[in-house]
Amino acid sequence: MIKIGILSFAHMHVWSYATCLKKLGAQITGVYDDDKMRGKKGAGQFEAKYFADYKKLLSTDIQAVVVGSENSRHKELTVAAARAGKHVLCEKPMATSIEDAREMIRACEENNVKLQIAFPCRYSPAARCVKQMLADNKLGKILAIKGTNHGRMPGGWFVEKGKSGGGAVIDHTVHVTDLMRWMLGKEVKRVYAEIDTRFHKLKIDDCAMITMDFDGGIFATLDPSWSRPNKSYPFWGDVTMKFIGTNGTLDLDLFNQKTTLYNEEQLKAAWTYWGDNIDFGLVKSFLDSITDNTPSPVSGYDGLKALEVAVAAYRSAKIKKPVEVPFK
Repeated sequence: MIKIGILSFAHMHVWSYATCLKKLGAQITGVYDDDKMRGKKGAGQFEAKYFADYKKLLSTDIQAVVVGSENSRHKELTVAAARAGKHVLCEKPMATSIEDAREMIRACEENNVKLQIAFPCRYSPAARCVKQMLADNKLGKILAIKGTNHGRMPGGWFVEKGKSGGGAVIDHTVHVTDLMRWMLGKEVKRVYAEIDTRFHKLKIDDCAMITMDFDGGIFATLDPSWSRPNKSYPFWGDVTMKFIGTNGTLDLDLFNQKTTLYNEEQLKAAWTYWGDNIDFGLVKSFLDSITDNTPSPVSGYDGLKALEVAVAAYRSAKIKKPVEVPFK
């Protein structure tokens, strides 16, 4: 049985990862969180011990950790875990700067531990089907891709730039960028972006339009906006991609396994997702890589390349010109 520590429940997805860990037979033995109330809640829910100091948790006999803190603390916690000899599953975005992401990769390599980035969208059966179709050349040569990752502004530390590193762009860009890289087997070479705040009264971005040029002449557009401000509008799961090829087109709606529920009492609609649990696939692959001693299926390098696009988008919007990647 693999023993796991949770380094913060600050990110909402970590509750799902912890549930999946329990279902897969892993033992969550310790929880660290700088928010004592949140940490004790998580420790109680998953029958673990609460630690107010993450160094004390890392000194126990756990084999791995899930880093679910605010984005700005990913580097600190990942590097500390690596130096303690613990494998790491880190929430996205990998970090808030390219330098921090590279340091995380170095620390894990130097200490011979695995670093996996939480990109669960790769574990969608629909996404895997599309990847196989592209590998089989079903659409011919891919010319362009149109992507979206819309959502609702999450509030809290997500809109505090010092903790999040940015708004909708850094929050939503990395998921779809990772899918595009993974499906195409190609890298982004150039990014152009226009970024603004249009939907909320914030001091941080909530909308954007990003254009990416890939190897081989493929270009892609992505709308990663927090553009669901109306509380009555269904919003969860709006990751879509449209592929244009020389032999045809293909539409992917990653979370379309859902039922639309109209609630008369609350006077609102909601999407009730009933499809495959992609978090389960992500967590299982992490545990399998530890048990089988195989490379992380979603590596630190994958996290870095997705982060590069988000950082390049902010830079492009600032100078109003395309930005070359990778950064030197």
